[in-house]
Order: sequence, then C-alpha cells, then structure tokens
Amino acid sequence: MSKPTTEFGKWRSFFWPVHNRELKKLLPMFLMFFFISFVYSLLRNTKDALLITAPGSGAEAIPFLKVGGVVPVAIIFMIIYAKLSNVLSKEKLFYTTLLPFIAFFVLFATVLYPAKEYLHPTELADKLQAALPLGLSGLVATFRNWTYSLFYIFAELWGSFILSLLFWGFANDITRVTEAKRFYALFGLGANLALIAAGPAAKFITNLNEGPEFSGDPWQTPLNYLMGVSIVSSFCIMIIYRWINKNVLTDPKFYDQSERVHVKKDKPKLSLKESFVFLAKSRYVLCIAILVLTYNITINLLEVTWKSQLKLLYPSKVQYLDFLGTYSTILGITTILMMLFVSSNVLRRFGWGVAAYITPVTLLVTGIGFFAFIIFQEPLTPSLITWGLSPLFIAVIFGTIQNIMSKAAKYSLFDPTKEMAYIPLDQESKVKGKAAIDTVGARIGKAGGSGIQIGLITIFGSLGAVTPYIGVIMLFIIGAWLWAIAQLDKLEFKKIERKQKA
Repeated sequence: MSKPTTEFGKWRSFFWPVHNRELKKLLPMFLMFFFISFVYSLLRNTKDALLITAPGSGAEAIPFLKVGGVVPVAIIFMIIYAKLSNVLSKEKLFYTTLLPFIAFFVLFATVLYPAKEYLHPTELADKLQAALPLGLSGLVATFRNWTYSLFYIFAELWGSFILSLLFWGFANDITRVTEAKRFYALFGLGANLALIAAGPAAKFITNLNEGPEFSGDPWQTPLNYLMGVSIVSSFCIMIIYRWINKNVLTDPKFYDQSERVHVKKDKPKLSLKESFVFLAKSRYVLCIAILVLTYNITINLLEVTWKSQLKLLYPSKVQYLDFLGTYSTILGITTILMMLFVSSNVLRRFGWGVAAYITPVTLLVTGIGFFAFIIFQEPLTPSLITWGLSPLFIAVIFGTIQNIMSKAAKYSLFDPTKEMAYIPLDQESKVKGKAAIDTVGARIGKAGGSGIQIGLITIFGSLGAVTPYIGVIMLFIIGAWLWAIAQLDKLEFKKIERKQKA
C-alpha cells in the first residue's frame, strides 16, 4: 500500500478544496445559492426602504409587523408546505414553493404598487391614528401601508423558506458528508459574494430614476427593475435546479440513492415548559441559551433603532435604498475577510473565551457610541457643525459600523463559538440542549426584541422617545451575555486549555 498523500496543497485546501471532477456538481449548486442570496439581499433592502420611508410610517412599524405579520404567515406557509410535501415530488415541491414568490413580484410591481393610492386605506388609518394611543402608530402604519407590509412579509419568507428550507434541504439531501465538509464553506462564500454584487446592483437601479421619468412616481422605475432582476434570478434558480436534477442526480458518481442512509435522529421537540425545565437543570446549557437569547434580542433592538435614524438622514426611498446598497457591499467584503483571516486564527491563538467575547464587546463599544450620539445630539450639534458634521450623520455611521461588525462577527465568530460550546456535553445533553435552545433562545430571542420595543413604544409614544431606555436595556442584556461567556469559559474551556498545556 502506498502512503497516504495530502488531498490538496496548502493554499488550495484553504481556498478551493474541490476536485476538478466535482465541478459539475459544485458549480451549479454554488450558482443556485448565489442567486438565492442575491435576491434575498435585494428584497431585504427594498422591504426596509418601502416600509420605513412610507407615509405615516417609520422603523417603529417593524416590531409590530414581525410579531403580528411575519410569524403568523410563516406558520401558515409552513403548514401548507408540510401538506404539499406529502403529495408532491421533491422537484415539483421546489417549483410550487418558488412560483408564488415570482407571482407576487409581478403582482406587486404591476398592480399593488401602481395602485397604492387606491388600495391603501389612508382615511381609515387617519381615523384609527386619532382614536388610538400614539404608541400604536407603528401598528397603524402596517395597516395604512398594507401592500408594503405584505412585501415585507414575502421578503422575510424568502429568507426562511427559499434560502433556509429549499436550498439547504436540497443540499443536505444530495451532498455526501465528505463533500459537505468542503462545499458548505464555499456556499457561505457565495452568499457573501451575492451581498457584494447586490450592493452595486441596487445603487445602479436606484439611480435609473434620473432623467426622463416613466411615471409620476420616481420610485416606480427602480422598483420595476428590482422586481425584474428578482424574477429573472428566480427563473435562473429554477433552471439550475432542473439542470442538477437532470444531469447531476442521474450520474452515480455524484448521487447514488443507495448511499443515502436515512437514520432518524433522536431530536425531541420540546415544549416551552419542557425547555425551561431542562435549562433549569443544567447551568452550562442555560448559559448557551443565554448566548443565543441575548444575541437575538440585542441585534433586534439595535437594528430597528439604527433604521429609524437612517430614515431621518435619508427620507426618500431612492436615497434609503442607495445607502443600503453601499452597506450590503461593505458587509459582504467584511464578512468574507473575517471568515478567511480572523475566525480560525483567533480561536487557535487566543482560545474560545477571547473569540466568544469579541462579538458582544464590539456591540457594546459601538452601541455606546451609537446611543450617545442619539441621546446627546443637541449639545453636540454646535461643535460638530464647525467640523461640517451632524450628530445624525455620526449616529448613522456608528449604527452602520455596528450592524456590519455584528453580522460579520456572527458568521465568523459567534456561530463557531456557540457550536463549540456543545462539544463538552454528553450526547443526551447535546440533543435535548439544542432542542431547548432552539425553542427558548432562538425563537423567544427573535420575538423578545420586538416585544420589548412594542411595549416601550406603546408606553412612551414613539421610537425616538424610547431610545434612551433601549440603550440602557441593551447594556443589561449585553452584560448578561458577557456573564454567560465567562461562566462557560470557567466551567469547561479553561479546564480544557489547562489540560492541553499540561
């Protein structure tokens, strides 16, 4: 027997661990994921520009829409998807899930948006606004601009179902374990390349309103192009998917059904009560849950506040989307650089604790600066004006840096350290712990930030009025996050590092 050789060279194993014979399978999957992520980036920016800059609306509408719109529709969508999965083939299920999105893009650009003046219940919304407390203005805004709210929901569902459910379900089904270890990191690279591409695309499209206008609304033309690009990209996704089914999955070198060993994993679905009971039994697992919970709440609180300031600086849809285009590009580049050069190096050189602290500390530092500029705008204004700056501009810049770093840190540091935290657990604790954390940490965390904002806005009347309180709440939440990291590091990882040194 010959001695085993290294499969790839040093640099190729780092940047491109793929055999030439595997390109027939990898490249179409990579392109498919690129187009899905590209559309998601365009939709994510467009939904914010539409809803936040709409008449009588603002960032305070987002918490109400997430809790009262996105969650219920996602549940209904999942029930329908589950029913269809029992009667349709995998390929037909894929097309059936994707086509309603394409149909909505067409409907929105050609009917809903052009007829918004007739469809939006402006007079009724005005009456509701006059009758209801000021703190419910965000709720009224979602009703006043219901077509934009519907677009927001579909954009959110694209990330949940097309990106997470369809693609990753398909990838997990056709990818061998040995391939996944090498391919999946490249898919992540594809997602960030899509972010980089979506930025210039959005900026180019938003500037198409310059010159002769095709309608009285300067946003109509850019919107038509945005929806057109999304529709074309969606058809590209379907064509690639069909090509893979026809040319890759029929080739035994790439896919053999007999290789698929369907082992039913023991992953219990714990109720909310059962999840809390399990977490109460294990201090270690509870700390992991706190990591996930605090991250999701913090991101939600900061993002909505940042978007409210962004609207003040860029009040028009065109300006708003143009800025978000630049933001997407910078985010994609930053994430790629951190994934390539920061994540593994920090973990290897400084250990789990330092790597885990970076995300909350980054959010803490940028968050303090962000909220400080918002809260102390008036006394800072004279000094900044002499430098040709405004507190609002500085606040937006701090918020932008914060959002870029938080999202980049999530993929490069937060996710790896979170998954590493499960390693010291026994098998039963891993299984039940993940189930409990998915229920408590992720789900409650995502809704928690919106719930806090809804409560504060309802009491104090506006997002601007509650900003100082959100800042204080953020400090306590990040404090709990740091405490959980310290406990995990103390309970397990310091011991492991000492054993390795010994």
